[in-house]
Amino acid sequence: MTDRHALIQPDRGQQAIALHLVDKATLPDFLKSLNGAQRSTIAAQKFEGGGYEHAIVPDGDGWFAVAGVANVAELSSWCMAKLADALPGGTYRRAGGGEPGKALHGWVTGQYRFDRYRKDASEAEPRILLTKDVALIEPALAEAAAVLMVRDLVNTPAEDMGPLQLEAEVRALAKRYHAEVHVVSGDALERDYPMVHAVGRAAARSHAPRLIEMEWGDPKHPRVAIVGKGVCFDSGGLDIKPSSGMALMKKDMGGAAHAIALAGLIMALDLKIRLHLIVPAVENAISANAFRPGDILRSRAGLSVEVTNTDAEGRLVLGDALTRACELQPELVIDFATLTGAARVALGPDLPAMFARTDATAEDLLRAGLERDDACWRLPLHDGYREYLKSDVADLQNSPSNGFAGASVAALFLDRFVGEGIDWAHFDTFAWRPVAKPGRPKGGDALGLRAAWGLLKVRYG
Repeated sequence: MTDRHALIQPDRGQQAIALHLVDKATLPDFLKSLNGAQRSTIAAQKFEGGGYEHAIVPDGDGWFAVAGVANVAELSSWCMAKLADALPGGTYRRAGGGEPGKALHGWVTGQYRFDRYRKDASEAEPRILLTKDVALIEPALAEAAAVLMVRDLVNTPAEDMGPLQLEAEVRALAKRYHAEVHVVSGDALERDYPMVHAVGRAAARSHAPRLIEMEWGDPKHPRVAIVGKGVCFDSGGLDIKPSSGMALMKKDMGGAAHAIALAGLIMALDLKIRLHLIVPAVENAISANAFRPGDILRSRAGLSVEVTNTDAEGRLVLGDALTRACELQPELVIDFATLTGAARVALGPDLPAMFARTDATAEDLLRAGLERDDACWRLPLHDGYREYLKSDVADLQNSPSNGFAGASVAALFLDRFVGEGIDWAHFDTFAWRPVAKPGRPKGGDALGLRAAWGLLKVRYG
């Protein structure tokens, strides 16, 4: 594979192809600076300065490229991403003394390919972008690496990305950054993590459930817990999904992918926190010992939960994981989960639903998302909907049947397992892109990760 760290390099005056960025307002003046043959070449390529358009223009014995962006004065993460895919391999420099800035991110992510299973996979010549903003290179590469890690983990099918493989990913990070890992797996979960055990016990031994923890950083620093739903495949359990509903269920560990990638980003850039990563990793399978509708589960928190839908399993495993996170009194808890279809109905595939206990944390996440072109949308933790979780036979049920406010009700279920007074944010993310966009191919994707990173960087950077 291409060394992604080589895709952005310091500009030391080395030979490079000029890359002119224009928008529709600046295009006329740019055209005046060219000779007639060059203007004709641009016109022949039907270049009008619109976003994601580009043209290749002869210049003596060589050539340069011109590309359209929405606003040359304020580049986005994605405005140069299509160029990174469409231009010939080589080294490029933005012409006119400008710098790529935020567009460094899309330059790297735009060259992503998931070709692990393709015999015809070919290594394209990389497109390298130069920048004099040397201080931006390391953080830009680290953020891009986190996004690409999410994509790789989510795109990998469940047979090769089960609970054991998620554990291996965490252990690899821990080895790289000298972190500590603790894992409870199989029937040993039943005593301390009974809901994780119940959801995952029907899987084959090779996909046995586990609760994965990693700790890193100075214990004197503020404790931050990152939790990710790791349902490596979701059949729906005995409330089985139709085949169409299972088609993308390899991505049901997308929350874990976000959490693991964010943990890696935190450690790579040495954020001054005491990091606690928790991933409950299971396969929601069907067998003779699968948990059933009507079962009443114990939880680590001591609450009893009536199972009204075995296909609402993600909130069960997260309940035990969040309880564990809060036992150590973190300053902040952030969880990621591909939790509800209701969030997708409400917000579509591009916007992760975000819930937060405090307005300050919600506002910080919204601001960080906009700054990083990773927008999220706040949905309410409305107290009036807590009554939907009431059960006649247990402390609460996992899935009301009325169909109302599904994303909010799922978040309220999780809220019951978060310690009182702890700052908590929850991302109900899709982790998937159904239609390709520049820098964002169809398939697994990080949605909400950069927003969360932006908040952490501001608070603890």
